[in-house]
Amino acid sequence: MAVPFSVRVTVRGYETDVQGHLNQAVYLNYAEHARWSLLQAVGVTQARLRERGVGPVALETTIRYRRELLAGDEVDVSCAFEWGGGKTFKIRQEIRKPDGTVAAEVTAVGGMLDLEKRKLLADPRAVFGELATDLGLLGL
Repeated sequence: MAVPFSVRVTVRGYETDVQGHLNQAVYLNYAEHARWSLLQAVGVTQARLRERGVGPVALETTIRYRRELLAGDEVDVSCAFEWGGGKTFKIRQEIRKPDGTVAAEVTAVGGMLDLEKRKLLADPRAVFGELATDLGLLGL
């Protein structure tokens, strides 16, 4: 996967389970951290979203666990948006060790919610394009 953006995370001991590997729910935290880091990098802050009266929503998330992660492991969490023509978009992410080993693959389907009407907007791509300062990182 060609990835334009990633953030490095170190697995902390308190994130591991009794087997000593990263708790399954923490993978979602890492993916969410990378998504918000990307949005921050392109100027789409939570404050700007609230001012516009919109917010991104997760509609579906799938995680494929490939290799375990242990306390102290460093990983790069990638984030790439994929745009279609409807109300939703996809985000593809990998959680990868520096040696290239893929620890997990995360695929999410999202939308952009009108916070007043509580309905998905017809064209989330347009809203991101309006708010972002760097369209390239968003794949626009």
